Amino acid sequence: LVERFPYRDHSLFAQAVALGVPITVHVAVGTDIVVQHPQYDGAAWGRASYRDFQIFASQVAMLGRGGAVLNWGSAVILPEVFLKALSVARNLGHPVYGFAAADFDMVAHYRPLTNVVKRPTRSPQGKPAGRGFSFVGHHELLFPLFYQSVIEAMTAAGLSRFTHRGEPPHPAPSPSRGEGRGEGDRD
Repeated sequence: LVERFPYRDHSLFAQAVALGVPITVHVAVGTDIVVQHPQYDGAAWGRASYRDFQIFASQVAMLGRGGAVLNWGSAVILPEVFLKALSVARNLGHPVYGFAAADFDMVAHYRPLTNVVKRPTRSPQGKPAGRGFSFVGHHELLFPLFYQSVIEAMTAAGLSRFTHRGEPPHPAPSPSRGEGRGEGDRD
């Protein structure tokens, strides 16, 4: 982190960068307030969002190694982005099966239930390809409970919080044919 921003210790993005953990943003043009600003550059946002999709898809391609995907409160954008990234990974031959998928929200919505919990955890033959979970409740209650259960499970398994120091245990496969995008390829 080159800049010494005053609240970087509280920033999810700054912490992800410091730990080398990929973090992505998926913009839907026209849905965010910044689109109304006169200096908004749709081409720049499009390039950045596409690059983030490639990074996200490369991470989704590794879910079959016992990974998990968690959707916290996104009723439309993330379920759609996840399903497309999963399709890209599987179509490129990555065996993305045997993972856990969970949706956490205050109400049950069609897209997260279908595109995160149910459809991705079924194999093409209709047999279970993973496990899907849907948790309905207030985030301020669900998140601390989930966090504590993860910490307890890791402690019981003898794992530290940052076993891989922010690096995946295996190299990230590229979601596209040709050149791949790594976490260090950000502008």
